[in-house]
Amino acid sequence: MTLYYSLVFVLLIFEMGVFCALILPIPFTWRRKLFKFISTSPLIAKLKHGMKIMFISVLVLFIDSVNRVFKVTEEASLNVETGVRDSYRTDMQARKFYSQRNMYLCGFTLFLSLILNRLYLLLNDAIRYEEQLAELRARSSDATKYASISKEVEALRKELHAKDKDFERLKLQADQNNKNYDELVDRYVKETGKSIADIKKVL
Repeated sequence: MTLYYSLVFVLLIFEMGVFCALILPIPFTWRRKLFKFISTSPLIAKLKHGMKIMFISVLVLFIDSVNRVFKVTEEASLNVETGVRDSYRTDMQARKFYSQRNMYLCGFTLFLSLILNRLYLLLNDAIRYEEQLAELRARSSDATKYASISKEVEALRKELHAKDKDFERLKLQADQNNKNYDELVDRYVKETGKSIADIKKVL
């Protein structure tokens, strides 16, 4: 395998490792911190730029390997028709195998890069939706707390209103009792001829 196809193979292994790391069931807070680091780090931004250039190179290699597969297949079909030697046929089969291997290697690397990009975007969306859900849950719990507090306040207001009515009733009763007492005292004074000071001495 030539050097650039070896680099493509290393890139494929790296992509497989990243894919396995992304689908691991890690806690939400860790995942959020990881994705925040990936989206804000300048080093990761440079790495992404370099990866884009590498994927363009892999795309060029993929197109070249597809072209070679077609050429080798045409040559093999011509040699079968003309009936060439077995050693040449073996060499042709080896060339066909290597060109197909390179095509599959580049194709799977490109395909996995598309899957990784889509998975990264989906996980970002999932993290954003989970944050919104947590915020909505906090708001709903605050709303339920507020509703329960407002119910308690309303009940206390009703109780206070009832107490105010009781107090007004008692005040009216006290005023009525005072009035009745004053009337009784006046009548007693008139009937007995005693003064109010004498009555207070008796009481």
